[in-house]
Amino acid sequence: MKIEKVVVIGAGTMGSGIAQWFAQELCSVELVDNSSEQLERAKKSIFDSWNKLVLKEKLTSIQAEKMKKLIEFKSLDTVTKNADLVIEAIIENLEIKKDLFQKLDGYFSEHTILSSNTSSFPIHLMAEAVTLARRKNFVGLHFFNPATIMKLVEVIKGKESSEEICEELYQWFDSKGKKPAMCKDSPGFIVNRVARNFYGEPLRIVDEENEEKMKEVDRILKEVGGFKMGPFELMDLIGIDVNYSVTCSVWEAYEKEPRFAPHRLQKKMVDEKRFGRKSKRGYYKYD
Repeated sequence: MKIEKVVVIGAGTMGSGIAQWFAQELCSVELVDNSSEQLERAKKSIFDSWNKLVLKEKLTSIQAEKMKKLIEFKSLDTVTKNADLVIEAIIENLEIKKDLFQKLDGYFSEHTILSSNTSSFPIHLMAEAVTLARRKNFVGLHFFNPATIMKLVEVIKGKESSEEICEELYQWFDSKGKKPAMCKDSPGFIVNRVARNFYGEPLRIVDEENEEKMKEVDRILKEVGGFKMGPFELMDLIGIDVNYSVTCSVWEAYEKEPRFAPHRLQKKMVDEKRFGRKSKRGYYKYD
């Protein structure tokens, strides 16, 4: 499989990170968003990251400049139609995603692989939005934040996805140093299904907004469990709003099974717009 032209739709944290990683692998990348301001923020973040790597002597200035030339920041209607791979990384809302994929199906070339970076929705539900002919080229590709560092990529085969395409994607990512995992098309896939308990049980243990208790849980899981970050630290890094949305999606998908239920503290944080690091306030304060 050759992946030379990649389109990433959604210039938020995940989309930007995914686009940056592909550019670092010397693919031609187009990062798409309907907000020019978001595209500018993404561009600054990506370029600043490469500039820092040059200062740390982890990249040469020539390598950084080459990567900068490989990535473009565009609106959807100006994107190349003959991309090899399209990755959707927009808001975690099933209907919005389906509306987008319906448009993408009619826009891109027949050979283009359409994929979603969804962390919770089954791939076959999104594939309903595209034509029967496209469904064999429709897969899930779930990256983890930060995409430039985290090696795992979940490759999800939908009901009608081509097994050959999924296997070739697996091999391609493996050849680029990622650690792909072939996943069953079920809500939350592997990591986010397991992670619900990593977040949910600590929330039920603490059960209130108590920073000292949260620090203690984080400390124990790091020192005893060997985790690099505790659950409250990790939720703040991911974004409490994102984490809460995924939790709700998985809970609903499993017919509100109690072990997947969101905690009232998650909703409280979201209602108060305390999303974690990105808003300077979450379970902890960031000044």
